[in-house]
Amino acid sequence: MAPNGETADQKARPRAFVIGAGISGLAAATQLAARGMAVTLYEAAGQAGGRCRSYYDPVLDQTIDNGNHLVLSGNGAIIRYLERIGARGALAGPRRAVFFFADLKDDTRWTLRLNAGPLPLWITSRARRVPGTRPADYLPYGKLMFASRRATVAQTVPTKGALWDRLMRPFLLAALNTQPEVGSAQLAGQIMRETLARGGRACRPRIATPTLAAAFIDPALAFLEKKGAKIEMGKRLRNLVLNNRSVLALEFSDATVPLNAGDTVVLAVPPWVAKEMLPDLAVPTEFCAIVNGHFHMPAPKGTPPIMGVIGGTVEWIFSFADRISVTVSGADELVDRDREELARILWADVCKALKITAELPKWQIVKEKRATFAATPEQDIKRPPTKTPWRNLMLAGDWTDTGLPATLEGAVRSGEAAAALALRRGTL
Repeated sequence: MAPNGETADQKARPRAFVIGAGISGLAAATQLAARGMAVTLYEAAGQAGGRCRSYYDPVLDQTIDNGNHLVLSGNGAIIRYLERIGARGALAGPRRAVFFFADLKDDTRWTLRLNAGPLPLWITSRARRVPGTRPADYLPYGKLMFASRRATVAQTVPTKGALWDRLMRPFLLAALNTQPEVGSAQLAGQIMRETLARGGRACRPRIATPTLAAAFIDPALAFLEKKGAKIEMGKRLRNLVLNNRSVLALEFSDATVPLNAGDTVVLAVPPWVAKEMLPDLAVPTEFCAIVNGHFHMPAPKGTPPIMGVIGGTVEWIFSFADRISVTVSGADELVDRDREELARILWADVCKALKITAELPKWQIVKEKRATFAATPEQDIKRPPTKTPWRNLMLAGDWTDTGLPATLEGAVRSGEAAAALALRRGTL
């Protein structure tokens, strides 16, 4: 055993220190460990997962996710990550790209049914497209895929009409977590390019089962342990010791970890934390909230696992075997309201959408005030690249310049990019 607690095998291998055990940090750590690097993963909180976490809630007396994350079948980075950690079967969903909607304004229901291939034949069928729309209404939204980085959605495509109200606005709001009218047209266009433009094969909805932790977090930690990685929870980085070219050491409250010449560091922390460590780093400075509501009541039999809601406060309803969960994106105007008031508002929408009459069950409201960076052109331009001026320091996080808004797919890609740079520096 080496003096610092490492085995001789660990000491012989190139070392990587990953700071932050959210999805981006786990993506980087698992990729590095899979390639043979000696990985040490540090997390300031008592558990891994970041915004993609699950926990036991004593009010509901059940395990819940902090929020709801929808994955699509075309999210290639997520699929690679799950395959790497042995959790490919942890996502459940329909065999086809089918989305259910309820409009609370006029009490209508409809189902969006995408055909499998990239040629959008579904828009030619009145039974498959959004009610009240014509095929010609869809064509202008192709402009998003060619938008400049400084353009907003409202400057690029129509933001009125049935198609906008019933599909494009809720779709982009969920993807950007920013009021889509002021959102980045380029980021919206990239989402379009990777989803609707690729057809139904890329748009089949997937939900982590039974929880986010069971799908994304626990298997990753088990994989790292199997690969001999060191995992330290409750370990907050206080400072990066730097010279002009490299990170020399990691300073924690109880210890300083010196780095060797071949070591690498992946900083996978929120942007405001990265800014504290690296004051000259440009990072997004504006953020948007998400509000999630969890209700201890199973959905009625036959309820779809995911339902989009138009004309209410709730935007998406997720139905599980033991609970109903709802999500409100871009929730800056709601996040400071009283929690019980929010629970009653959200539950009223659930009852209308699912056509049930039920008293407010046990509930929990989870607020994330700084859930994601504001996906506006101004904030998108501030996102830093993976590579930094320090040759052994890489950045990871959905707030880095991934080309996507702050999504799970973007978080995993950022971790992959950081790992690729670290491996390039090493001898593997």
